[in-house]
Amino acid sequence: MPAEVRHRVVAFPGGLRASFRWAGSGEGAAVFALTEAGGPLTDLGELVVPDPDHRCRAELRVETPAGPWTVRLASTISDEPRGLLWDTEGLLVVAYGFHCYGLGARTGELRWSHRSGSPVVDLLGSPRLPHVILQAEIETFALEPSGEVAWRVAHSDVVAAAELVGGQLVLSSFTGQVRALDPGTGRGVA
Repeated sequence: MPAEVRHRVVAFPGGLRASFRWAGSGEGAAVFALTEAGGPLTDLGELVVPDPDHRCRAELRVETPAGPWTVRLASTISDEPRGLLWDTEGLLVVAYGFHCYGLGARTGELRWSHRSGSPVVDLLGSPRLPHVILQAEIETFALEPSGEVAWRVAHSDVVAAAELVGGQLVLSSFTGQVRALDPGTGRGVA
């Protein structure tokens, strides 16, 4: 049975166009069969596991005014990669599986990577925050431009959704609990 390669294109401000392709375990060859020529190509799969081609694979190709670049990623779980342009820092923050990467938006160079203890649910950012928020199933992280953790909050229930609403980080769990945090500090909001 042929691999099902999924594909999504996202346009970001500043003339960046990102093309995400991904597939399940052992299907890297099918994902990479469509790799476009031109620009640097970096495989970050070994940051996840020593032999990434037996895992789920994703490829991110970004067209920029400075030229194209491509990054290959790996995941130990089936997941859909997602990205967030942190324009004030010149970073494209990408989450896939348990990992999050800070990539130079114009060059694709790896500036940092972060591994969560549970799968990443969402990436959130705002020009009013000095960090991006990485929401995983059982923990929330605020990551600084350097990739350092500004704050971290653990959760007793699995977080299914996160969003910035009215100056608060609102978390919804699988059991229906709703919790609000201050997105600047991670402290609970009454």
